[in-house]
Amino acid sequence: MEKIPCQNARILVVDDEPANLKLLDKMLRAQGYTQIVLIQSPLQVLEKYREAPPDLILLDINMPEMDGFQVMQQLHALQDPLAPPIVILTAQHGQAYLLRALAEGARDFITKPFDRVELLMRVRNLLEAQQGKRLLHDQNKVLEDMVRVRTEELNSTRLQIIRRLGQAAEYRDNETGYHILRMSQVSALLASELGWDQAMCDLMLSASPMHDIGKIGIPDAVLLKPGKLDADEWAIMKTHTTIGGRLLDGDDSGLLRTAREIALTHHEKWDGSGYPLGLAGEDIPLTGRIVAVADVFDALTSARPYKRPWPLEEAVAYINSESGRHFDPLVVNAFNSVLPAIGEIRDRYVEQFPPPADLEMR
Repeated sequence: MEKIPCQNARILVVDDEPANLKLLDKMLRAQGYTQIVLIQSPLQVLEKYREAPPDLILLDINMPEMDGFQVMQQLHALQDPLAPPIVILTAQHGQAYLLRALAEGARDFITKPFDRVELLMRVRNLLEAQQGKRLLHDQNKVLEDMVRVRTEELNSTRLQIIRRLGQAAEYRDNETGYHILRMSQVSALLASELGWDQAMCDLMLSASPMHDIGKIGIPDAVLLKPGKLDADEWAIMKTHTTIGGRLLDGDDSGLLRTAREIALTHHEKWDGSGYPLGLAGEDIPLTGRIVAVADVFDALTSARPYKRPWPLEEAVAYINSESGRHFDPLVVNAFNSVLPAIGEIRDRYVEQFPPPADLEMR
């Protein structure tokens, strides 16, 4: 018989009769197969399978300790995506055995005594099919890896754009990028303390830097005014929330939807006195309630060209005094629980300004 291209295939032969094992080993090696594993006890099948997954299994049905049907059930439980084909070798001729073997996952069925040429042709055909299955699986894996890498690159690029846009808004307000680094990490920390899973915390970390993106649309005369804003100017300043909402609208990605929600609602207040929508309590999205605490705390404790930083104790006292008015009490409780970690974040991202005159903070 003509030699075949699958001679390096690993073949498990399982039969409790030593004579049958020797016969099959001789037949397969004469055909050129070299990786043949002979197993007399069905209890050893899983161990040999795990050592190196085979490309084909020749399996007897009637064996002591465990029959072939039980062996197939064990193998099926492994959920191997490249599970090898199983050929049942048995002296049983009844249709019930055939149907049950096929139902348990066998790909072929040969009765003893078997014809040498027939068995070898079936072995060859099944090995070639398994080889094609493995090649297809490998190709799919390569494609999946390529898609994953490309997706990660796109997500990384999107995150970089979002962070840089957030920094652009901060620079317009005479601030530095450290503010968004601190407040975004504090926001993610608060989200984690409130029970969010890692994926949602990562989303908060990535989306919260866009909270003040709407300041891009505020005129310099208002945004950069060194003194107190009058009523008309304050009305203009407050529109940065709705401007941010419009800038981030129209994209269905979770990242930009969350960023829009934060930009629009981080100045809402628990008692309903905030802006732009006058939402109250749990009508304010939790993302906005979290960022409100992180943003105000960082603003209070940070030096700016137009203001001195508040002492840490005074800023913490202010956050607690506004619990139930400006801030969600649940978020304030989480804030108090993670204060040491917030201090570590502040120490990690320290910025320096020359001592400013005491001017209005906004």
